[in-house]
Amino acid sequence: MSILPQKIYPIVDTANWIDRLGGVGAHFIQLRVKNLEGEALLAEIRQAHTYAKKHGVCLVLNDYWQIALEEGIDYIHLGQEDLDTADLNAVRKAGIRFGLSTHCHEELERALSFKPDYVALGPIWPTRLKKMAFGPQGVEKLTEWKKLIGAMPLVAIGGVTFERLRACLEAGADSVAAVSDFTQHADPEGQVKRWLAEAERA
Repeated sequence: MSILPQKIYPIVDTANWIDRLGGVGAHFIQLRVKNLEGEALLAEIRQAHTYAKKHGVCLVLNDYWQIALEEGIDYIHLGQEDLDTADLNAVRKAGIRFGLSTHCHEELERALSFKPDYVALGPIWPTRLKKMAFGPQGVEKLTEWKKLIGAMPLVAIGGVTFERLRACLEAGADSVAAVSDFTQHADPEGQVKRWLAEAERA
């Protein structure tokens, strides 16, 4: 079973964040691009990949698995709705790893049937960034998920802040994802350093 590159997992929406956060030690970053398409989308992903290689970042591309295949991206992250259309056999053959979102036991069972490289559980706490069909799971569900999946890596996501990082790791998460606690912080680079230090202590 694969081991995730790092205990902290920033999720960002532009390539520039890969350069900024990767430059201060974040080595596992997801690019979740919204509101771009065509050549603009491809250019953004290619720029992110360039920055990732510059800083030794393991880049995770959200959703766009075909582009990940073409560009040789390290990982993709897919939601449950993507499983109906994504060619995961082609992804595996290309050596690209992938993670899947889960929110309930039914989704976890479905995700595990695809043998992903990690599963994500969320939202752990309420989140304003995405409209969620599922309510907050709580850290107790992380412990339950970890018992069910065993050695497979588990990612916690949703409403996570620096103050909640340790609780997620202690409950069983192998890596903890966050969006606004990095990108909306007054000092994003400093926040990455704080998260890294706290993750090492947990």
